[in-house]
Amino acid sequence: MTIASERWTTTPLSGSFGVEFNGSRIDIERDGDWVLEQLESNLFLVFREQFLTHAEQVALARAIGEPTPAHPVVPGHPDHPEILELDGAKGGKNAQWHTDVTFSPTPPAASVLVADELPPSGGDTMWADLRGAFEGLSPVLRDALTQLEAVHRITPLAYWGVPHDTALSREDALELLENAKKVPPVVHPVVRVHPSTGRPALFVNPGFTSHIVGLSAIESDALLELLYAHSTQPEFVVRHRWQPGDVVLWDNRATMHYACDDYGDATRRMRRVTIRGFEPFGIDGTTSRIVDDPYLSVR
Repeated sequence: MTIASERWTTTPLSGSFGVEFNGSRIDIERDGDWVLEQLESNLFLVFREQFLTHAEQVALARAIGEPTPAHPVVPGHPDHPEILELDGAKGGKNAQWHTDVTFSPTPPAASVLVADELPPSGGDTMWADLRGAFEGLSPVLRDALTQLEAVHRITPLAYWGVPHDTALSREDALELLENAKKVPPVVHPVVRVHPSTGRPALFVNPGFTSHIVGLSAIESDALLELLYAHSTQPEFVVRHRWQPGDVVLWDNRATMHYACDDYGDATRRMRRVTIRGFEPFGIDGTTSRIVDDPYLSVR
């Protein structure tokens, strides 16, 4: 049997994470274990010229894990409920650094993203390496962060764009806000351990992290801003320029991403499937939990 890696031309995308694969097609029935191994090792994968159908995208996700419903508060594709459609003309612009669905007690382990229609220019997506970012901090700060937890909550309009920028109708925005009220906040360790590799990574993001538990507002805001500025330095970021047929996968446990909103009114349509994750845990074994103390979650 041909080893999957022998079929591909591989190009590292940075010094710390990310690999691009060219020259073959993913064999969904046979390559699942190999793709998962590459994903957990490199965190971010690009496969060129795949042109996956909706069904093939879901099958690829299933080959490396268990697909989740499209989104906790946003309905999925009518024929493929695992697929979240992201249309820039319908509120699908995510121009904010975020890690997917960290407002859940069990955030997705990974995601599979396919581009259906791309603008003539712009519309790139950036990914940040939160594993490398943690390792790049000073030892004193690393040790301090492993003792901290942070509150994550759903923020629909922040996710889909602030009201004056979004393409959402007022009715859609109000529906998202009402649905968000049903999703309780969660607490995650600020540094989580990858369940497969054992390597630690930062686990905070501007999209869904509201504050660090036990710190004053000044302390929490300043520390989070420091971590975001540190994590999004060019040394930890890969910028992906989309091409037709691209399939991109990322490990959601050790990255965050940003969809660049620089294409005006041009069409940009994507579709995403997420892979079910498990309860995050920190270096000291602390696990994530739903917040049941309003005093802890209020900010």
